[in-house]
Amino acid sequence: MSETPRSRPLGVAILAFLIGLFGFLWFVVGLLIVAGVSIHAFTGIGISSAFGPTSGLLAGVIILIVGLIVLGVAVGLWRLHMWALVVAILVLLLEMAVYGFAGDFVSFGFIVSLLLFLYLLAVHRHFF
Repeated sequence: MSETPRSRPLGVAILAFLIGLFGFLWFVVGLLIVAGVSIHAFTGIGISSAFGPTSGLLAGVIILIVGLIVLGVAVGLWRLHMWALVVAILVLLLEMAVYGFAGDFVSFGFIVSLLLFLYLLAVHRHFF
């Protein structure tokens, strides 16, 4: 017997697309930094402050790897893999804990993280 195909909830599809876009952008930024584009060009997104002005190649490699990991999670969510759901939930829990330790329970980021967490728990039966 063939297994009936699982339906992908619209919210999961949107989330996978947005996460994939985010991962792709990180990948491209990492490539640009590794290729020698000045890290000061990315000051607005906090890269130079996080890695310091002299560690451009290391920053580029790290950002490149993070971008690939994020892209992998997006593909996993799109394909409804349970491991991707677990990773997404763990990241959301970590993010909510960071907001909680900072005392920002009523911040936009905490509320969005909480809503995404609850949504992913609600649709967990679609994953295998």
